[in-house]
Amino acid sequence: MEDDSKNSKVDTQSATSVEKPDIDSGEVRDIGADLYAEVGQISPEELEREGAEVLRLLDWRLMPLLYVTYVIQFLDKLSLNYASAYSLIPDLGLEGQKYSWVAAIFNFGYLFWAVPSSLLIQRMPLAKYMGVMLLVWAALVIAHIGARNYAGILVLRFLLGMAEAGVSPCMMNFTSMFYKRSEQPLRMSVWLSGNGMATMVGALLGFGLGHSHNTSLHSWQLIFLTIGLLNFVMGCFFLWLMPDSPSTAKFLSHRQRVVAVHRVSENMIGVKTKQIKPRQALEILYDIKVLCCIGIGISCGVINGGVSNFSSSLIKGYGFNGIYATLLQLPTGAIEAVIVPICGLVSTYVRDSRCIVLAVVCLIPFGGLLGIRFTDLNHRWTLVGCTWLQYIIGAPVIISWNLLSTNVAGHTKRSIANGLWFSVYAGGNVAGANIFFAREAPRYYSALTGLLVCYAGMIVLSAVAYVAMWLGNKRRDHRTPLETTEQALAAVLDGFKDLTDMESKHFRYAL
Repeated sequence: MEDDSKNSKVDTQSATSVEKPDIDSGEVRDIGADLYAEVGQISPEELEREGAEVLRLLDWRLMPLLYVTYVIQFLDKLSLNYASAYSLIPDLGLEGQKYSWVAAIFNFGYLFWAVPSSLLIQRMPLAKYMGVMLLVWAALVIAHIGARNYAGILVLRFLLGMAEAGVSPCMMNFTSMFYKRSEQPLRMSVWLSGNGMATMVGALLGFGLGHSHNTSLHSWQLIFLTIGLLNFVMGCFFLWLMPDSPSTAKFLSHRQRVVAVHRVSENMIGVKTKQIKPRQALEILYDIKVLCCIGIGISCGVINGGVSNFSSSLIKGYGFNGIYATLLQLPTGAIEAVIVPICGLVSTYVRDSRCIVLAVVCLIPFGGLLGIRFTDLNHRWTLVGCTWLQYIIGAPVIISWNLLSTNVAGHTKRSIANGLWFSVYAGGNVAGANIFFAREAPRYYSALTGLLVCYAGMIVLSAVAYVAMWLGNKRRDHRTPLETTEQALAAVLDGFKDLTDMESKHFRYAL
């Protein structure tokens, strides 16, 4: 594996043999600081050997839980799309643009709560916060079966957006707290690929429930009930099994917790600091890489808002009926479940490739949009195939998340940056759900043009972010080369001191 820490010449193994500064001086407030202070009691050889065992334990205990949670959580997001293939729209009077607003208002709730949620994530125990949000989310999904009109479902979708606003940021924080920056692209892409599995499971679920006619509930109500109950059960398991941080992981011994903290110390961002520092947020205003990621977030939101809510409408417009419009979304999940982990593998094993992978993977759905735009409706299977390619959007999403989680130091700065990313992503979803004008069905020319512009913008922004971080590393290598053990240790301690990436002269960016 190509380790990003090696790219920046940070040798944290040899750094453990150096006498450490007083980590309890009050300057360091990170929740992992006490455990890191014990690292000097373990030899570098033992740290390397036991670190591999800790990594295996983390993968076996955490990754299945994160993956299944994301599968069920994404099922909830797709529930409206599947329900719309049946009688949801006529039953609740959602004809025309009303359905677009029902799809969009979820994102207004998300937009409203994204930044406050990110700050709560920094302040509160991570697993407990996310577990409670999963239970609230489940209750709101189940409540959809009681919706009787346009106003009722608008309220439910807004509250659902608020509940969902913290889930993905929590998943990002779990990954950055337990894994090295070199290990994060693959792990993040694995649990995000749960979107693809959710799409396949949801398509089958929607198809099966669509054949249920001997119940007092409509097919769309059964979809919400089933998905809500699944999420409630998963929320209970999550609260029971998920640790808040490496220092509270019950499946690790005390020594293994020390090793776990040492492993992530090379990320140069510490583990977690609960203190809010408003001055850190100001750096975002002139941090080019963060602004580029936020721009990518807008584009991802527009694309996701359109595709996730209108893929059924697109496929129905090609000449397929309601049940088959749902079933034909099954391959989209397989495509996402394969492509996203591949992007994670490339980003993990190919040095300085994150931004490059982000730009290249955008070309595939870009070509698919051109196919939808210029292919005649008589070639409906070609159109369906081009529509399937739009579900690769998960790849640029996860890579931009990883760019933020690995390249933004300072816990308040990272919390605000994450919150802003998800805020603009939610705003993009609102726009994406409302550029599909009913009068343009089934071709939706305005929407296709907007999506093409978004993909082109992501390609440009990923190139700008790459150049900005590359120049930043070159400048720092010239001024403060990380070639000695003392300098490597200083880079680690800067993270535990909650310095931002722009404040720390030892920080190096992972491209």
